[in-house]
Amino acid sequence: MFSNTLYSVIGIFPKNISLYKQAFRHTSAAKEIKNGVKDSYERLEFLGDAILGSVIAHYFFSKFPVKDEGYLTKMRSRMVSRTYLNQLSVKMGIHTFIELKGDLGRSVYGDVLEALIGAIYLDKGYKKTRGFVIQHIVQNYVNLEELINTETDFKSKLIEISQKERMVLEFKSEEIAVKNGNKIYNTTMYLNGKIESTGTGFSKKNAEQEAAKMYFEKKDSIKA
Repeated sequence: MFSNTLYSVIGIFPKNISLYKQAFRHTSAAKEIKNGVKDSYERLEFLGDAILGSVIAHYFFSKFPVKDEGYLTKMRSRMVSRTYLNQLSVKMGIHTFIELKGDLGRSVYGDVLEALIGAIYLDKGYKKTRGFVIQHIVQNYVNLEELINTETDFKSKLIEISQKERMVLEFKSEEIAVKNGNKIYNTTMYLNGKIESTGTGFSKKNAEQEAAKMYFEKKDSIKA
């Protein structure tokens, strides 16, 4: 039943079904394997993140043959940003497979999509995974014109600005609470040692992205 339902969503029939179930299993619903490591999506997310970045880099390199490295980097950053991957997960229906305890909102949707890509890679190999990313995700769910004109990766944008203007950018994160067994982090963002904004999230990456987003929103409100 699970295999058939998953096939209807991603167009791939699983061979090693346990990999896909792990990809959808949040730490809140996972069991410990050894030394604190759980059978959750996190290790597969690490692998999927690398595979996705490689596939998208190659895709944009071929798609935009006369664009420079800066443009290609910006496009890849937007495509693989947490905010954009969260949106893709919902569009694809991936989020409906997530196994968790409690309500995490959309904070883990993109993580699970990356974990799914990691599972496909281990189950089917690189060629099949690349086909899934390009033919199933990009061609069916990504509006390139919209992606070009939409800023989604606020942290990367902030890093780019700070390097250009020679400012010292720093993010400091700390665990502030646990909700339904899931850690919540608070990140403080500094520019040249001065606190500029803060953000919270269910991972340090999400909290940093939120802090960067709040920084730009604060600047826009000042201009207005």
